[in-house]
Amino acid sequence: MSLLKVNFACQYSFFLARLKLVTLVGRRHVFLESFFKLVSLGLVVGVLGAFAFLLIQIFVRGLEGLTLSFLLGFPSPSPDRAGVLPALIGSLVLVVVTILITTPLALATALYLEEYSPPPKLARLMEINLITLAGTPSILFGLLGLHFFVRQMGLGRSIIAAALTLALLVLPVVITVAREALRQVPIGVREGALALGASRWQVIINHLLPAATPAIFTGCFLAFARVIGETAPLLAIGAYAYIGFVPTSLFDSFTALPLAVFSWLNRPQEAFHVIAASAIILLLALVAILNGISWSIRYMCSLNSRG
Repeated sequence: MSLLKVNFACQYSFFLARLKLVTLVGRRHVFLESFFKLVSLGLVVGVLGAFAFLLIQIFVRGLEGLTLSFLLGFPSPSPDRAGVLPALIGSLVLVVVTILITTPLALATALYLEEYSPPPKLARLMEINLITLAGTPSILFGLLGLHFFVRQMGLGRSIIAAALTLALLVLPVVITVAREALRQVPIGVREGALALGASRWQVIINHLLPAATPAIFTGCFLAFARVIGETAPLLAIGAYAYIGFVPTSLFDSFTALPLAVFSWLNRPQEAFHVIAASAIILLLALVAILNGISWSIRYMCSLNSRG
């Protein structure tokens, strides 16, 4: 009987020790989890707070410069008469031309890699190149554009040279987005259409692209929003920061909003810094418009798919 009591006491003591250890470990995990949540929340609040502070500063300084004369005016040595029309038109044309160049090339490449099953070695080589190019600094694309498009092809410091350079910059990102969108289409859609006698091209046109269009356009417009704010490639190809006319041809010289902001911020006069803030507000508005277009396309496509 005494042995049973001793055995029971030992087991009870072991149970209490184990329970205490589990409790301590559990408390430690709870403490670490709470600490991690607080640190993460602090970082998020800090980043958003810094971003909000910068936005407030920009809007406070730049709203007073957003006048009709500023929007419709031309660059001038005097900040009171300086306008942003050539830079605004140049940025809009540059984005449109870049979209027209990039979209068909990216879609064709994504369809080839995902639907036509290239040789494994070629597919692997292309994937490695896409990953490498997606992480390449933008200034290197600018130097490539300067050597090949500006000098070798003789395009000069024109809109088409800049658009080709920026198309190379965003092409890997858009290809990756298009491939991921095509992968999200269920395999049953492909197999069902092929089983009913449709050709591969009919499957792509009538089933895959309509299903993948929302994701493709969303990713594409987010990538093209990057084009609006790119400065390093434009500086590398020698784009002008000051022109007194609106370009009327793809082979004309041009300027863009980032170059105008860069030029005005380098001026010592405080008035130029004010109109630079106004130009930054225009840049933010263009980015917001592109994001709104991508959201609208995605929403309309989702409504059509439901209908």
